[in-house]
Parts: sequence; structure tokens; C-alpha cells
Amino acid sequence: MILTLLLLIIGFVLLIKGAQYLVGGASSIARQKGISNLVIGLTVVAFGTSMPEMTVSLVAALEGRNDASFGNVIGSNNFNLFFILGLTGLIYPLAVHRNTVSKEIPMSLGLALLLIVLVNDTSLGLSRTGFDILSRFDALILLLAFGGFLYYVYINTVKSPETEVTVEVRPYSVPKSVGFIVLGLAGLIGGGKLVVDSAVTIAQSLGLSERIIGLTILAIGTSLPELVTSAVAAWHKQDDIAIGNVVGSNIFNITLILGLTGMVHPIPFNPAINRDILLLICGTVALIFFLFIFTRHKLERWKAFLMLATYIGYTVYLVQEG
Repeated sequence: MILTLLLLIIGFVLLIKGAQYLVGGASSIARQKGISNLVIGLTVVAFGTSMPEMTVSLVAALEGRNDASFGNVIGSNNFNLFFILGLTGLIYPLAVHRNTVSKEIPMSLGLALLLIVLVNDTSLGLSRTGFDILSRFDALILLLAFGGFLYYVYINTVKSPETEVTVEVRPYSVPKSVGFIVLGLAGLIGGGKLVVDSAVTIAQSLGLSERIIGLTILAIGTSLPELVTSAVAAWHKQDDIAIGNVVGSNIFNITLILGLTGMVHPIPFNPAINRDILLLICGTVALIFFLFIFTRHKLERWKAFLMLATYIGYTVYLVQEG
């Protein structure tokens, strides 16, 4: 068990470092090709920070561990929403930008609702496949939604240049940049394989289902970059970064990660995961509600505490459920 835990930790380190190397190398080449800071931020960096979740979900799906693949994405979103926002809100009450409240958070809610319809289309009588699955057609819809979100961000950034994403790009030589990209991809592939296999081994030894391990260990591990980013932003009172990081990550996870994973390998859906998606939907509705009562557009400490307590309570319930 100790060796397996060590391999799991090594896998997470490889995932995070691999994403960093990939982003560094790709950003350097993009800058040398004259690609703007905005485009680099919206594409290379955005993709890079989502690579741990994508690698783990894709590896799990290719190995036939469908519950772990879905659990990783939905669990990451719940961790982002309840734990990261709860923790950052406790560190410093977050003042939320009007656009985030009126557009981005409802957008995140709409995508969660879209997902639950897509993966339950047979049960809802919308499909005749005979069983619920995230098909390639469903994945295409999610990828189109992702493209729409990128366009929305681009248009808003162009209209408000002061909000342009700033990206620090180190100038590497082309051979060194390519080396970083290759090293990053190797780290992501190797790390993803280690994480999935180690997590499943731990789950089996503890008598936990793949769904539970995906919703907890995999989800928390792949969300560590978002946790660090939001916590540091809250400490420095950078409210927009703290909450924008979470909302953006949740949109990316549903549209990009599940979209790409489902396109490569359609994923059969376990109806038990509906409960976890419903938690995400209810949590997003609660967040919108919180931002309109008492102090408007502000996530105060008591609201943050409720979100954090909800996540801890639900995680304990999941583990006990096995």
C-alpha cells in the first residue's frame, strides 16, 4: 500500500510538471511565431492547465474504467466549486465581478444541465441506443460549446483590453521548446497511467468503487493547480482570479475534457453519477443565490463555510458508502 501511495504521488507530480513543461515549450514557440499574448492565454495556457484532468480521464476511459473517467471530471468540478471556493472565501471574502454573476456562472450551470441530458438521453427517451453513454455526437456538442465559450472570452477581452490575460512566456530556443513539449507529453502520459492504476489499486484494497476513487482521490489530485492558484489569489485579494479560475475550470472540464475524451473513446454512463452531477447543479444554483442575497456580488465567509462544510460532509458520505 505504501508503494502504491508513493506511485500515486509521483504520478500527480508528473502530471503537474508535465503540464508546466508543455505550456512553457508551446508558449515559447507560439510567441516566436508572433502569436499574441491573448491567444496564448486562451489556448496554450488554458489547455495546459486542464491537461492533468484530461490525461487522467482519457487514460481511465481507454482502460475501460468509465466510472473513474466520469468521476474525475465531475468530482473535480465539485471540488472546485465547494472546496476551493469555500476555502478561498474563508481566506478572504470574494467580491465577484458582475459579468461573472450574470454570465459565466449561469453558463457553467447551463453546461452542467446540458451534460446531464446528454448522458441520460436514452433514459429520457431522446435516444434509442439501448443504454446511456457519452457518444461521439454528445462529445461533439460539448466541443462546440467549448468553442463558443472561447469565442465569448475572446470577444469580451477584445472589448475590455484591460482585462486581457497576461502570460509570462520565457524565450527558449526552438530545440529546447520542442524538448520541453516532448518532456511534458511524456510526463502527462506516464503520470496519467501511474495515477489511474495506483488509484484503482488503492480503491480495490479499501473496498471502494472506481466511481468513488474518481470523485475523491483523482478529482482532488488533478485539481491541485486550481487550488493553489485560487488560494494564492485570495490571499493577495485578487478576487476575479480566485473565482474566475474555478468557474473557467469547471466550464473547461465539462466541455473540453469530456468532449475530447468522448470523441476519442465513447464512455458508458453509470446512472449513480447522476447524483454527483445534481450536486454540482444544486451547488451552482446555491452560489448564484448566495451572490444575490445580503451583500450582493460577494461571497462572504459564512457562505464560503457552508460550501466547504457541504463538500466535506458529502465526501465523508461517499467514502462511507464505498
